[in-house]
Amino acid sequence: MAEKKMFSATGNQMVADAFRQVNPDVMAAYPITPQTTIVEGYAKFVADGKVTTEYVPTESEHSALSACIGASAAGARVATATSSQGLAYMWEELHIASGMRCPIVMANANRALSAPINIHGDHSDIMSARDCGWGMMFAETAQEAYDNTIIAFKVAEDPNVLLPILTTLDGFVTTHAMDCCVMEEDQVVKDFVGNYEPKYPLLDTENPVGQGMFATLGNGYMKYKLTERHALDNAMEAFERHGKEWAEITGRPFELVDAWGTEDADFIIVVLGSCAGNARFQARKLREQGKKVGVVRPRIFRPFPAKQIAEACKNAKAVAVLDRSDSYGSPHAPLALEVRSAFHANGVDALVNDYVVGLGGADITLEQMNTVFSDLEARAAGEGDGSIKYLGIEE
Repeated sequence: MAEKKMFSATGNQMVADAFRQVNPDVMAAYPITPQTTIVEGYAKFVADGKVTTEYVPTESEHSALSACIGASAAGARVATATSSQGLAYMWEELHIASGMRCPIVMANANRALSAPINIHGDHSDIMSARDCGWGMMFAETAQEAYDNTIIAFKVAEDPNVLLPILTTLDGFVTTHAMDCCVMEEDQVVKDFVGNYEPKYPLLDTENPVGQGMFATLGNGYMKYKLTERHALDNAMEAFERHGKEWAEITGRPFELVDAWGTEDADFIIVVLGSCAGNARFQARKLREQGKKVGVVRPRIFRPFPAKQIAEACKNAKAVAVLDRSDSYGSPHAPLALEVRSAFHANGVDALVNDYVVGLGGADITLEQMNTVFSDLEARAAGEGDGSIKYLGIEE
């Protein structure tokens, strides 16, 4: 195999190029910071004749996803991208896309939600969509954003899934920062994703079907929603299977959960997305000092890889969960809720500390990571109760 050329690119550039290589039938989109350069870059690919996609520039994000749903229901392979208030504006359509079993792939540049107005990265937007029936992937790097986007098409269109997928990357830190990347040949990507063969396209007049029908009275609605749950459960195996297949092609590993140093770790940080790098960097420094510490990073969030996270943390004395969003009124933030549930269901007895970090793009520093590991040692010694703490803020 020829050596692959490494180059510098932003996360948004890598996502746009992944879309270019897949060459979906339709992209309907509306620009919003920090996602803009994904759809802007793709519009240039269309204008330059590098893709055959029908590009639909809409007047809003709600219309963008509505157009995507219509195109997907008609039998097209469909992609789009959004962020923050744009994702919030799509909320009504998010449920319709999953309920109609439309295998749309949508990139989300993770960003804070207003108010106050903030254009920087956190997970407030994407966590607000966690119960909409979409598969969800989190990229740590621009390279992962590229790989995740390609894998997402295979999972979304898998006959046992047929659900939309959100592939996410953190605003500015991943979307706009330059990273070292490699890209596969166009034909390699095309061969991997293959041709999309829709099961029940609305434009198949020989086999007419209904979509989005009225389901009321009795338990018909519940039966339908149960099939949706089963489909998203099926996505766990599909993510692993298609992710491993892509890993064999590229030589880049794919795991549902990236577990670093956890085999003998007494203290573990669980984190999503770009700030995992700082957590691992600090963990390495502490390892050099003889501390048994580790880092766990889920690469998918929906369906939630509960067993894999529990397995990675089963020997720990205490675990810190770092959330970049909060669930107001709940005793725990979104990722912490999932991790605690996973531990309870799988018999993991580790103590858990909850932290909210990096809201609105606030810095997540090595010093903060060191504080978290120190807090875990103190917790194991009987200090503290693990209640939620906003890291870096004096209350």
